[in-house]
Amino acid sequence: MTALEALESVQYVTVKGKRFAIVIADEREAMIEWLETVEDVHIGKEAFSELKAAGGDRERAGWLKWDDVERVLCATHGAQHP
Repeated sequence: MTALEALESVQYVTVKGKRFAIVIADEREAMIEWLETVEDVHIGKEAFSELKAAGGDRERAGWLKWDDVERVLCATHGAQHP
């Protein structure tokens, strides 16, 4: 099921003057995954725009070196940095 289909399947009910949306749990999960994907695409586009503006220089664009990221991840999770 696509996110659009999940949105189209929402049922509405009015209780004590308030309108509520009823969504099947699996369809809610599909919508969340879709929104996360949209957000990831937006972040990727921003990062590559910044890289292009920096003339392809990753450091100038603010990108981190993998070794630095790996060191932080290892420290955070108690693993040994290779």
